[in-house]
Amino acid sequence: MRGSAARARVRCAGGGDSGHVLGHTAGLPAWDEPVTAADLYDGRRTTDLAAAQAPRWEPGTGAGCHSLTFGVVMGEVVRRVTGRTLGRFFAEEVAGPLDADFHIGLAPEHDHRVAPLLAAPEGDRPEGFPIGVSDANTSAWRRAGLPAVGGFGNARSAGAVQSVLACGGAVGGVRLLSAAGCERAFEAQFHGQDRVLGTPITWGMGYRLEGRTCSWGGWGGSLVLVDLDHRMTVSYVMNQVFWDEGHARALSLLAAYGAIT
Repeated sequence: MRGSAARARVRCAGGGDSGHVLGHTAGLPAWDEPVTAADLYDGRRTTDLAAAQAPRWEPGTGAGCHSLTFGVVMGEVVRRVTGRTLGRFFAEEVAGPLDADFHIGLAPEHDHRVAPLLAAPEGDRPEGFPIGVSDANTSAWRRAGLPAVGGFGNARSAGAVQSVLACGGAVGGVRLLSAAGCERAFEAQFHGQDRVLGTPITWGMGYRLEGRTCSWGGWGGSLVLVDLDHRMTVSYVMNQVFWDEGHARALSLLAAYGAIT
């Protein structure tokens, strides 16, 4: 990814690059300037803000979950390398070949299939977070194709996409990654206290690592887990959002999986 980023000239202030973003070590866990949901729909603005912003720590020396900036930077890498948005690239190169019913950005003909998100008991959004559940239930959100938080699917389709990694790069006769490419996800980028999550974590290239298992949770409690040794993927999605409790729910699912493997 660092080579791709160099060719695409995607660099962040302070010397960080897309490899640092994948490992959540770029020092850009959020924008310093206030950002709204409407701003997120303007990919050029949020990309420029990320590129110009001074990192909160020297890239590579610490880590903090880059929940929204992660998608903005990686979406720009894909755009510059392929000439396509991340949503279009994903549809044509990943979901299409796998026949996976997962979308980054949703077309109007699928609106009737969406289960609206239900706000968490503790409120529409965490303190300081620029977007809320009410934003995610709008047509503007569905059409925007937000790289970090604009995915639409179900547990089956999320698992189908991630099964490529679990199975060494090929599923059902469709090869999307080399075996070596799959191993890149397990290159540890950081081990220690995450400055945003406030918990110890090992970050690989885009995933949380635990031995030969990688995982990550989505907004409000969704989860995907990939186990290379057992060639298995576990996914969980929901429409009832919880904030702190949602992460606890995901961790309990990880613990349950660990108990049976």
